[in-house]
Amino acid sequence: MSTVALKTVILGAPGSGKGTISARILNKFKLEYVSSGDKLRQNIQQKTSIGLEALKYISEGKLVPDDVMINFVSSELRKLPTKTWLLDGFPRTVTQARALWEKEKLDLAINLIVPHEVIISRVEGRWVHLPSGRVYNDTFNKPKVPGKDDITGEPLTKRDDDKPEVIKKRLELYETLTRPVIDFYREKKILIDFFGKTSDEISPQVLDCINKFLLDSKNN
Repeated sequence: MSTVALKTVILGAPGSGKGTISARILNKFKLEYVSSGDKLRQNIQQKTSIGLEALKYISEGKLVPDDVMINFVSSELRKLPTKTWLLDGFPRTVTQARALWEKEKLDLAINLIVPHEVIISRVEGRWVHLPSGRVYNDTFNKPKVPGKDDITGEPLTKRDDDKPEVIKKRLELYETLTRPVIDFYREKKILIDFFGKTSDEISPQVLDCINKFLLDSKNN
């Protein structure tokens, strides 16, 4: 286990494997992890005020408004015991990206590029353990017992936003609203693109990139 000093975000369309690749990053590097989606789903499950507000948008495949997300994620980052972290699912708009940049100058933006037809097929087979955020799939990474979480044995569920019609709308939203975020980080010269169809194909590239970044930082 390595100790790193790194503030990074992982970007990619819904269903591109951000959660899986994030888990592999955390397995190798000592980073705090904040998944805005998982945090929101926990709040939805607990029926908090932010959860109920977010549910109105998520169930329709819409993005949660910028001001709500900025305040929510900023609050989550303030709770962390260290300033070394990996942020997943935020920012999704340029307004969010600028607000985050004003508070935290990032070191690296990881951008996953997966064909949309692959994503739609993958999402249709996805199951999640809501309390932990662990993700499974019918065609790869199957649970040991169908419909049950490997660790707790609790039931797995389908996310409302994993329905085919909803994921297609989310992909369209991603292209129109989130694409400028990629351009924002590219202009900051911290964005690196990673291409592939599976997490097994992409994750070694990401881990090698982080290793190289840390080595370069240490030598400079």
